[in-house]
Amino acid sequence: MDFIEAPSPNFDQRTGLPDILVLHYTGMQTGEEALARLCDPEAKVSSHYMVEEDGRIFRLVAEERRAWHAGRGVWQGTDDVNGASIGIEIVNPGHEFGYRPFPEVQIDAVIKLVADIRSRWTIPDNRIIAHSDMAPSRKDDPGELFPWKRLAGEGHGLWFEPAAERIQALGVPLQPGDEGLGVIVLRAGLHRLGYGIQPGGEYDEETVQTVKAFQRHWRQHRVDGIADGESRARLVGLLQLASVESPTGVLDS
Repeated sequence: MDFIEAPSPNFDQRTGLPDILVLHYTGMQTGEEALARLCDPEAKVSSHYMVEEDGRIFRLVAEERRAWHAGRGVWQGTDDVNGASIGIEIVNPGHEFGYRPFPEVQIDAVIKLVADIRSRWTIPDNRIIAHSDMAPSRKDDPGELFPWKRLAGEGHGLWFEPAAERIQALGVPLQPGDEGLGVIVLRAGLHRLGYGIQPGGEYDEETVQTVKAFQRHWRQHRVDGIADGESRARLVGLLQLASVESPTGVLDS
């Protein structure tokens, strides 16, 4: 692949091999501003790569080094996500500055980059995540417009499309203030998939934020923090998919 070298001083040493891939959006008004910040020693942030809207890929930190892109958070019990991951920043103004669809040429570049990274490291489909997945209370990126289904269709990540009868079988939505068995099952499922939320029986603010993060990745047409039948059916399907390791990462059922 062709990279534009833009070395960032913001990194340190890994303590193990990377097995998580975290996708971000830059959340700044221009790619130039984002690149400058990612290379600013005072900012103390970086990523391994940044993908511009025109498809150019900048390489900032060697994959063997620990870039500073993830911050506080957890995925599947890993709480030093920086130490276990490779980070890709995707240029987009984000929700603060005018969130917009990602250009086709940019997504093509992201898909090629993900494939290239995975040719060197063992990164399971269920550890290809959004920044918001590992930090639901802090982050929204890369957001509900990122084409996760397409990425999974290309063999990178998980996606599940539930049948209508599966959705209907789950009954009424679960929502803030609810308690009981349904909430226990929901929280346990989110935790099992990888989210930091702990099992419990109360639909509290942490549950709302975690459900929103789940929806931004896997039920993108409505992000409201309410665990309706579709959201829960997708969660169940993804847990099944993660356990059987589909060759494509995509399952319809």
